[in-house]
Amino acid sequence: MNRTDRLYAIVEDLRARAPRLCTARELAERYEVSIRTIERDINALQQGGVPIYADVGRRGGYALDKSMSLPPLNFTAAESVALAVALHRSLDAPFAQAGRSALGKILAGLPERDAAAARDLAARVGMIDNCDPPAAPMIPPLVEQAVRTRRVLEFDYRDRFGTGTRRRVEPVLLLHGFESWYLAGWCLLRDAARSFRVDRMTDIALTDEARPPRSLDSCDFDIPEEKLRLVAFG
Repeated sequence: MNRTDRLYAIVEDLRARAPRLCTARELAERYEVSIRTIERDINALQQGGVPIYADVGRRGGYALDKSMSLPPLNFTAAESVALAVALHRSLDAPFAQAGRSALGKILAGLPERDAAAARDLAARVGMIDNCDPPAAPMIPPLVEQAVRTRRVLEFDYRDRFGTGTRRRVEPVLLLHGFESWYLAGWCLLRDAARSFRVDRMTDIALTDEARPPRSLDSCDFDIPEEKLRLVAFG
């Protein structure tokens, strides 16, 4: 994990625990860095305006200001466990790490009685590993970031025939199909719409070049309209 990702993760970790304290040692063990590194990270976040306060002393630690945490949530135990099951079955999906962070926030925001009921119910739901086809590799964070920020992505790509090229692509969609995740976008090398299997992308770099969003209508990805289902809430 690079420093930028770690700083973001620390804030989300503290947000999920707020108003409870978290020690530098706990954070250092979680992110596999030294306590001194965590202290420098916390200082950088504080300098950047993140409302983290420190409680010194033997039982001290760091906490995020309560205004940055979630209010109590009204999730039933079944709703919470349903989200956990969906997340467990989609570990290779886009933003899976963000999903785990969100689930932690939900549990932290539940009243203690509801959180205990959710944990009790979760202990009665199980899944057997390796009973399904192997999951696709997790989507690299830089690919997720490119889709989220609409910035041009550079990467080496090896097609199904083994031919390698260096590509610069404007991301349009992350698509799941044929047992793999694909990045669909506008390839600046070919000046045309192309789809790339994520597990064939290497040496990935996120550029600072942001492009206006392209509509699906402007790109021909050769996907039957009746087979494309975009993620939606509700």
